[in-house]
Amino acid sequence: MNQAKTVLLLAALAALFLGLGWLFGGTTGLIVAFAFSLVMNVGSYWFSDRLALTMAGAHQVTEEQEPHLHRLVAEVAGMAGLPKPKVYIIQNDSPNAFATGRNPKHSAVAATTGIIRILNDDELKGVLAHELGHIRNRDILVSTIVATIAGAIMFLAMIARWSLFFGGFGRSRNGNSGLIGLALWLVIIIVAPIAAMMVRMAISRAREYGADEAGGRISGRPLALASALRKLHVGAQMRPMQVSESTAHLYIVNPLRSDFVGKLFSSHPPIEDRIARLERQAQSMGVWG
Repeated sequence: MNQAKTVLLLAALAALFLGLGWLFGGTTGLIVAFAFSLVMNVGSYWFSDRLALTMAGAHQVTEEQEPHLHRLVAEVAGMAGLPKPKVYIIQNDSPNAFATGRNPKHSAVAATTGIIRILNDDELKGVLAHELGHIRNRDILVSTIVATIAGAIMFLAMIARWSLFFGGFGRSRNGNSGLIGLALWLVIIIVAPIAAMMVRMAISRAREYGADEAGGRISGRPLALASALRKLHVGAQMRPMQVSESTAHLYIVNPLRSDFVGKLFSSHPPIEDRIARLERQAQSMGVWG
């Protein structure tokens, strides 16, 4: 279901991009915008792990430095049938974790000192299984495709704003003028970027649901992951992290304190829904502990 939803949302985002190109009035700007966004996001894809880890202030730890965490990561990676990822620690009291890497062979898991302190082993293994679920589901690749299309839409909107500033809305591609032409430009400048962001966040939420499901099956303890999510949600809201909004979607729970507007455009599903899904998964698996 989550895979199908992602495909449909990607198709909607692509359709929005193509429609925006038609409204913009030609193929040249469309090609330039897509090429620019593609180059930027391919580079981001190849270096996403280093960028995310650096921005989070994470540092790699050896087995001698963190033997217990390394043991849990190795155990969960074996359960997932994946190579053991590199292990990083973030010195932060806010409980959270994320995974990154362009493929299973080039992956890393980062955990805050806060999450290690408040979770028991079963809960921590559930979190690690969730993160390895992201790696196994190739969510970094999906995120890059989404970012490429959404970035191209943003780039076209930026060009449209400059064109509008210099009086470029006088005539549209189809010869429309006046209010009709202005309305088309406003769709490009305002409506399309908002729609692209909403679709991008919806895809992110679908991938979180998918990682929760994968984490429950990898660990065999969906209720342990549900218990971890409860603790992490409360802890993250009490101690929000100082992270960029561009990397907030990586974490297992939203590291930023959310207001009403933030929840509308959140990259994470409501924690209550995630827990309810994990409880249903546990019931279907016949797991009660």
